[in-house]
Amino acid sequence: MTTIISESKLPNTKIPIVIIGAGGIVKDAHLPAYTKAGFEVLAIYDLNKENAMLLAAQFSIPTVCDTIESLVKLGKENNAIFDLAIPASEITNILPKLPDNSAVLIQKPMGENLESAKEILSICNAKNLTAAVNFQLRFAPFVNAARSLIDAGLIGEVYDMKVKLCTYTPWHLWDFLADIPRVEILYHSIHYIDVMRSFLGDPKRVMAKTVRHPKTTVASTRSTILFDYGDEMSATINTNHDHNFGRTHQKSFIKWEGTKGVIVAKMGLLLDYPHGVPDKFEYCVIDEDNNPQWKTLEIEGTWFPDAFIGVMSSLMRFVEGSEKELPTAVEDAVKTMETVELAYQSSNTGTRK
Repeated sequence: MTTIISESKLPNTKIPIVIIGAGGIVKDAHLPAYTKAGFEVLAIYDLNKENAMLLAAQFSIPTVCDTIESLVKLGKENNAIFDLAIPASEITNILPKLPDNSAVLIQKPMGENLESAKEILSICNAKNLTAAVNFQLRFAPFVNAARSLIDAGLIGEVYDMKVKLCTYTPWHLWDFLADIPRVEILYHSIHYIDVMRSFLGDPKRVMAKTVRHPKTTVASTRSTILFDYGDEMSATINTNHDHNFGRTHQKSFIKWEGTKGVIVAKMGLLLDYPHGVPDKFEYCVIDEDNNPQWKTLEIEGTWFPDAFIGVMSSLMRFVEGSEKELPTAVEDAVKTMETVELAYQSSNTGTRK
């Protein structure tokens, strides 16, 4: 077994954070990530002040604001990054309240549909916001490790990328999902769409079908998405969140297959969400005798919370000037939303270009 350290680069300067939202994702991912990274959280606000107070006590946040306006004022005075951990439907209502020229990390998805994503982009441009979307799976340690091995040429030219999920997801943890028309692709498979785009670019076409379970209370829980990248590339996403029959045949992985080898990364978080099981990172290369040689890498960190360190660090480093590119900038994130829209169009009416 070989060990690889897959940490994200931290900023060189201290940039404080103020958070709008005190829901489950903030409790389970944002704040544990910021604590682990040593980031300073100045204040938090939520419509449910009790939730905000509980998180403030748990994570030693000095200020719980009574209003968005008071949090915005505090954030502006301290040149803080605004962390918006709110439902997609509220993003266009909150962004206009932020100070012009400020930095903001917007929780995914970038709105409820492509139209709202374009409105979000327009608001960010009009206010000159340095804005990124929290597509944090790009920064998961196992994705970082895969990218490093692929960039080094270890598995040759990638010609097949696949995401497979067959597990049970407790959708009831997110009350707001019960009444909206788009769920699985917009709130879950969007992660995989974004990661595929980060490796393969924008597809020529998207073919998809997303469906619900007979007993579910949400709009959709299973999806199959195929991407057209030409005659030599296969790229697919297949998700089933309804496999509530024990762990025996549950699966959760991303695979990158190349001309010289293959990488398979098990995403343990999704096999017992939100508790998770350990990830597993394996790769195979062909030796001089044309025999496959499988190896395991021990990856430091996992999706929750470490990927959330990565996406916030990326924004901080861009703000301070130590990085020249912002990978999940709204200008790129809107392209992920365009691909999501194509998937829904295909599911509703057939193949879409």
